[in-house]
Amino acid sequence: MSIESNSNNLPAPEPSREDDLQPDDFAPEASHNNLTPEGLAKKQALGVIASLQSPQNTVALKQARSSLQEHPSNQFAAQPRALVITLVAIAITVIGLAINNSIVGVLGILVTLLLSLAMLLPWLQQTLKSWFSPQDITILVALLGLIVAIIGLVKFTGAGDRLLVWGSKINWDVAGTLADWFGALGQILIAIIAVYVAWRQYVISKDLTIQQNLLTAQQNIITQQQTIDSYFQGISDLVLDEEGLLEDWPQERAIAEGRTAAIFSSVDGSGKAKILRFLSRSKLLSPLKRDRRLGRPILNGIGGYAEDRLEGVRVIDIGVMLAGADLSDNDLRWTDLSEANLVRANLSGCDLVKANLSRTILYDANLSGADLNGIRIYYGSLEKASPRSRTQAPDYETGEHTGAVVENADFSNVQRMSDTTRCYCCAWGGEKTRLTIPGGCEGIPNKLGR
Repeated sequence: MSIESNSNNLPAPEPSREDDLQPDDFAPEASHNNLTPEGLAKKQALGVIASLQSPQNTVALKQARSSLQEHPSNQFAAQPRALVITLVAIAITVIGLAINNSIVGVLGILVTLLLSLAMLLPWLQQTLKSWFSPQDITILVALLGLIVAIIGLVKFTGAGDRLLVWGSKINWDVAGTLADWFGALGQILIAIIAVYVAWRQYVISKDLTIQQNLLTAQQNIITQQQTIDSYFQGISDLVLDEEGLLEDWPQERAIAEGRTAAIFSSVDGSGKAKILRFLSRSKLLSPLKRDRRLGRPILNGIGGYAEDRLEGVRVIDIGVMLAGADLSDNDLRWTDLSEANLVRANLSGCDLVKANLSRTILYDANLSGADLNGIRIYYGSLEKASPRSRTQAPDYETGEHTGAVVENADFSNVQRMSDTTRCYCCAWGGEKTRLTIPGGCEGIPNKLGR
């Protein structure tokens, strides 16, 4: 296909308007349809491409036109004719000033001013666009309009004259005194602001201290848990051999008790409760039946170790490790605390469900609010049960000397205390203990006698 066949279909060129042939002398070069030397060359090339009249060339033509329109020139330059006219106007102004002719001078000044403003206007527009956003210009114009409107209102409503009349009646000596008062008031306000700033600094410092204390507490909890885990692993390695049997030779028992006493002194109530639950469920606190020669625990025939309350040996004997300890509000369910010395211990709010407290010393202990459902506080029958004795051995058949020492203990607001437990505590708790037991002790004799 020849180019000549397509040339007949080309649209006729539009006649050039006179405005296009006579550009503005004071407009920037970028306003002449973006005609720079490079732009003119591009347009000539586009004209050649348009003559091919193919779809691919049409697309290329559109892309080239869009790229040409997206990069307008930012250069501002007046036409030579405008520069010449401006120079002539400047010369006229200078001549008018030299010959002291007001008419010539004023004429030259007006022409010079107009021409200079015409040449500077595009630059001013571009500068304003680069320095101020449309929103800034809107706010500036609005503020200017507001100021002019207020001045106009003061002027045309007579408010200005009334202000002048009111000002002439003021006793400025008194006003000076008022100024002193306002100055003193300002100093007071500054002092108040200083106090407020100091108070805010104290509050912020206090909040930071509280946050730091919380972080420290969290770190202590993590460290304590790591210490307890290490203790668990150490005790497990100490009492178990390669065959998994419980080994507790005298030296091993002494080491286990020493480690337990040491860790009890370095953890809080929650940590103590975790250790007690671990030791109790591991049968390390229960008196186990032993082989008299080897010292190994004897199995009970049903998959566990046989207990011997009278002559059995405990792997770890708590003894006085928890005397005066704070175990309040902790979970101590199913723990074996028998024979433990819990004098003055705080067990308030503890969950003691199914806990074994036989022969436990609870003298002056605080059990207020604790859950005592199903606890064992003695063996045998209620009629013959009695607290432990320093001189007489316990009888686990009848219950003599198998009970806990509950003298001066606080049982106020305990939960789910059975009738047998209530009767035992009333009988062997003494007057102080009897006053704290829910349901009262009416009709139950005080066997302790004090």
